[in-house]
Amino acid sequence: MMRKTANKTAQQLDQLLARIALDHLFIETLETRNRDRLDFHDVSVWAVQSALMAAYQAGLTAGQSAAAKATDRPIQQQAA
Repeated sequence: MMRKTANKTAQQLDQLLARIALDHLFIETLETRNRDRLDFHDVSVWAVQSALMAAYQAGLTAGQSAAAKATDRPIQQQAA
């Protein structure tokens, strides 16, 4: 069960990073395509900053959500 959850989490992270790359850096995919013109991109520093801020914000939101869920559980479940 833990492995299934880890795979789902990894897949969600990949989707999030792909969305940030598309929205902020205009990079269509993060998959390696083994072609320089497809794998290397010229991006502005403000686009990089925007993408980093989006990633930071997503992590902050995920952390706050996890903390809220942890405090909602009874004490016995938190120790397990």
